[in-house]
Amino acid sequence: MMRKLMTISVMILALALVTAGCTSKGTQVGNVAPDFELKNLDGETVSFSELRGSPVILNFWATSCGWCVLEMPFIQEIYEDKEWQDKGLMILAINKKETPSLVRQFMQSNNFSFPVLLDTNGDVSLKYNVTGIPVAFFIDKDGIIQESKLGAFSSKADIENSLEKILP
Repeated sequence: MMRKLMTISVMILALALVTAGCTSKGTQVGNVAPDFELKNLDGETVSFSELRGSPVILNFWATSCGWCVLEMPFIQEIYEDKEWQDKGLMILAINKKETPSLVRQFMQSNNFSFPVLLDTNGDVSLKYNVTGIPVAFFIDKDGIIQESKLGAFSSKADIENSLEKILP
């Protein structure tokens, strides 16, 4: 009886460990970032898998999020910085559930030029377990998540500290 109980306990523990690993696959540091396809502001489809070989910042945001808006100038500074461009850094700002016209107007009125993808139905946000914004994922050239950060960046240097994990 004791042996049977021990076997059942081990099986339950193993099942719990496997299940726990599956629910957060792709969103934890060390995991492969989930693939996706989204449209940009020009209506073109961008596939995340096409960016393999390049380090990437995925930044989930919305125009209605005050903290998101506060960090946007720092993301723009990184995007314009020749040092990061020369290292092949890709920045994808993934807007969460807003209309293309609202996002386009926001980007234009603030003179932001970094790439924006539209997660209009929230599917990609769900894949990445995004429950609060802003949140950023730092993904290396092999597609591995090296860091995630919930909350706004306070400066360009704040972003650069995380870039050291995905760029030489």
